[in-house]
Amino acid sequence: MIPVLLIVIPLVSGLVGFFIKNDKSARGWSLFASLVTLVISLWGLTLSKGSALLNADVEWLPSLGSRFAVGLDGMGQILCLLTALSFPIIFIATWRTEYRKAWNFYALMLLSQAGLMGVFLAMDALLFYFFWELALIPVYFLCSIWGGERRIQASFKFFIYTFVGSLLMLVGIIWLYTHTADHSFSMKSFYDLRSRVGGEQMWLFWLFFIAFGIKMPIWPLHTWQPDAYEQSPAAVTMVLSGIMVKMGLFGIIRWLAPVLPAATWAWGDTASALCIIGMIYASLVAIRQDDLKRLVAYSSIAHIGLMCLAIFATTTTGMQGVMIQMFNHGINIIGMWIVVDLIERQFHTRKISELGGLAQKAPTLAILLVIVALANVALPLTNAFIGEFLLFSGVFTSTATTYSVVFTVVAGISIILSAVYTLNMIQRVFFGNTNALTEKGKDIRMSEKLVLAAIVVLILVVGVYPKPVLDLTKDTVETILTKMSYNNK
Repeated sequence: MIPVLLIVIPLVSGLVGFFIKNDKSARGWSLFASLVTLVISLWGLTLSKGSALLNADVEWLPSLGSRFAVGLDGMGQILCLLTALSFPIIFIATWRTEYRKAWNFYALMLLSQAGLMGVFLAMDALLFYFFWELALIPVYFLCSIWGGERRIQASFKFFIYTFVGSLLMLVGIIWLYTHTADHSFSMKSFYDLRSRVGGEQMWLFWLFFIAFGIKMPIWPLHTWQPDAYEQSPAAVTMVLSGIMVKMGLFGIIRWLAPVLPAATWAWGDTASALCIIGMIYASLVAIRQDDLKRLVAYSSIAHIGLMCLAIFATTTTGMQGVMIQMFNHGINIIGMWIVVDLIERQFHTRKISELGGLAQKAPTLAILLVIVALANVALPLTNAFIGEFLLFSGVFTSTATTYSVVFTVVAGISIILSAVYTLNMIQRVFFGNTNALTEKGKDIRMSEKLVLAAIVVLILVVGVYPKPVLDLTKDTVETILTKMSYNNK
């Protein structure tokens, strides 16, 4: 019931949105639909884990052994909550942004939300792949139609990367399907394959890991990301960075590691090394950036790399850190993108070298930005602190990798580097003297203050009292780690 509503409401609302030929009405309709979706998601959190309302399973493609099976477990609930919470925030934060044929823009945004919900809810591999594509296709059109001057180049690169990754994943899904005992795409049938698939796991691992690695993205599969983030409209960038990157992490946890545990252990050090390289590389590049969008884009690569590293640590502490940090990162990075968008809309530039002294003209924006930015570097009492503490603890105590101490130390260096580029950005943009451009700056409007204040409240509440979020994912973590265990290790 609830999983179906979480998919159907944005899907139907998006289709209806194509016929609302009025910009203001389309904007209001999209916000209303996203708020209804948020209410449904919050309703799901109030139900006990065994409630029948949290699952749905009906015939879909019986001739192929695929069913429309969707369900809310702890990980699904936290990611669906992130998705449901993010879209109203994004719509309100970009409320004053004008789009040509805005009804098409908002309709595609809602279709993307439906696809994201489906990815996080699917309990059938073919259904998962269907929603994976449904989430990506609208974003391609959103970027290519409403993006910046180099939108076609960025969109084409995004399409090629994601198309290749999706094709590799589809090949892997079909191969696994043909080897299931009952020729079924169900998650249970795929999980049972762990005792039926031997040496093939070693090459199957890379079919899935490349697809998921592109989506996160991790080095060296990341090169589409900075261009796509820079050229996409602000609202689309928030979806890409705040929610869509979680598809890759989710895919590894749900569909890769439990189905191919032997390969996950065998290739764990290699995958972890790629994460570490990406974290240091992205942090160093971020330090050299003069463009706010590209700085935030590279910082996201570093943070996602740490979460991916903790997955391959295969520890309870690390996996709990991944679960809570997926939510925290989504909230924090959307807050950062909102600030970047507000600055760009007012001053028509994203160059750090052209800004300065904004705290004198926009004190509220400065205060809220500092809190969000410090959360992004995991300051104690912010939400990211508990997440990164668990991530580092999980990596350090891991027995799944030979180089757990080395990985922890190098990952710690990337956190230091993140503080360097974040504090440098704050100092150069908001403090110091104003210049000819920023002298005429104004503080943000009340609606924008409320959106950023809501994000700050979430940052502080989860930072001070993370227990509800950790309890939500506890059972899921134990289940996933049991599936990931490899007795021959």
